[in-house]
Amino acid sequence: MHPPTADRFVARAPGRVNLIGEHTDYTGGLVLPMAIDRGITIEGVRPADGGSVVLASADEPEPLRLPLPVSDPAAVLPAWGRYVAGVAAELGPRALPVDGRITSDLPMGAGLSSSAALEVAASLAMHPAPLSVLERASLCRRAEHRATGVPCGIMDQLASCAGVEGHALLLDCHSLEIRPVQLPDDLQVLVRFVVRRALAGSAYADRVAQCAAAEREIGPLRLADPASAETIGDPVTRRRARHVTRENARVRDFVAALRAADTRALGALLLATHASLRDDFEVSTPAMDAAVDAAVREPGVLGARLLGGGFGGCIVVLAHAGARLEGWRVRPSPGASTS
Repeated sequence: MHPPTADRFVARAPGRVNLIGEHTDYTGGLVLPMAIDRGITIEGVRPADGGSVVLASADEPEPLRLPLPVSDPAAVLPAWGRYVAGVAAELGPRALPVDGRITSDLPMGAGLSSSAALEVAASLAMHPAPLSVLERASLCRRAEHRATGVPCGIMDQLASCAGVEGHALLLDCHSLEIRPVQLPDDLQVLVRFVVRRALAGSAYADRVAQCAAAEREIGPLRLADPASAETIGDPVTRRRARHVTRENARVRDFVAALRAADTRALGALLLATHASLRDDFEVSTPAMDAAVDAAVREPGVLGARLLGGGFGGCIVVLAHAGARLEGWRVRPSPGASTS
């Protein structure tokens, strides 16, 4: 039994589906994610006399017992607790003790940003005091860097914090401007799981480093055009820059197509992004390619592509609202909240 003075709370943070704009956020480019109606909930108490974060998970056999303060999140066990530990380390003395339980309807390793949702929910559990969406998202991004070493951009955390019901978010990852973009009711967004993946490895970091190498030659990729990318001598670096510069343009074109209700253009842009991720950025797999090819042959489907950082996970499928298709139908939803 918890003492009656314990501060009870429920913190929930959504996952996200990025409609278009992949591997552009860490170069300050454009992305178009939406918070979704699946996420992670932490429910529990903030003990008045506690000095630890204790969390059990419905999906993990080993609970997290994390003494505060935290100095080395990357060394914490169980491994899933490192995301929570990273948040605690970033909060420092502001981190409150927590005794609670995690539940989720967001599959891990599927490319739906379960790690960012856990970070954001943990930040609300340990620090319910008001923070702007940008402050909280930035804190959680730094937490992931400390916990895993993956040099992710801010898209996932910002989408989870700032989601708007019925809208995707046009995010400029340089200026951090957020513009909601309404999604038409006559479209549906589905997610299909293909194969589990993990980003905490060298391949993602390699892509970040290759984009940095391109910027040393032609300047910020967010400002460069595809013609500039073609001047890069190294063929691998050139392909990476080609993807990023063209992907930024595709985000702009996708938003324009949404506003014009040009469904044919929307589907073509998704397929162009998948081809670019496969050929220029080289983060697809044969299984992901086959899943996309199969999806676009189904009646009512406008387009599809791999979702997230690549190397497995899910595909996202855009279809007419009336199409009867297999998969998780996800809806653009509000951002994180606590009560």
